[in-house]
Amino acid sequence: MNEAYVKHSTQNEIATIEFFHPAHNSLPGDLLAKLANTITEVGNDDKVKVIILKSGGDRTFCAGASFNELISINDAGTGKIFFSGFANVINAMRKCPKFIIGRIQGKTVGGGVGVASATDYCMATKFAAIKLSELNVGIGPFVVGPAVERKLGTSGFSQIAIDANSFYDAEWAKQKGLYNQVYDSTEEMDEGVQKFAENLCKYNPEAMKEMKKVFWSGTEDWDELLAERAVISGRLVLSDFTKETLKRFK
Repeated sequence: MNEAYVKHSTQNEIATIEFFHPAHNSLPGDLLAKLANTITEVGNDDKVKVIILKSGGDRTFCAGASFNELISINDAGTGKIFFSGFANVINAMRKCPKFIIGRIQGKTVGGGVGVASATDYCMATKFAAIKLSELNVGIGPFVVGPAVERKLGTSGFSQIAIDANSFYDAEWAKQKGLYNQVYDSTEEMDEGVQKFAENLCKYNPEAMKEMKKVFWSGTEDWDELLAERAVISGRLVLSDFTKETLKRFK
């Protein structure tokens, strides 16, 4: 697989949304926009009762934002647009009236942790370690922070945000509440995800819709909040510190 994509399919009231990028599923702006739009579109489909969100490939769920786009930012406006990409995906997931099951097959970094955190029920393999690496390059996980903190709590979020060099294993993520189930293999996980989705389809869709509203209560200001966080990151990415750091990473 060399071509990036976002695709979806529906079978027996279960919609599967899948994204892929050959650079470890790091997501450029156009792919993030398409993912956000697809989540909104599928969420409004009356034929869908539950959504599975997954990525292509075997090893990495999502390596965060596109590094090539990050290093090309030269003004605050472009920076805000860039960092709004994951904000738009998280907000689309938040507003989606259907439960979203996360299927996390491998490591996830930065914005990918935000996406995993915005799912309503998350299932992973034991290889699905997480890392918030933003502080490493002089920025910070500002945009994804509210979603991650909502799942991990302030203590867990601050731990992985400050310790930006370390991966935290799947069991740690499960103990903190990000993952609901952790499996020994992708095959076992996929079986578990499918059975769980099929079981959800037996429930009253109106009841699930109302429950989702309850679960996300208190996040009604996230459109504005995440936009404000994108401005912070867009400003920091222009700093001399970050520019020099990104040159070294390149």
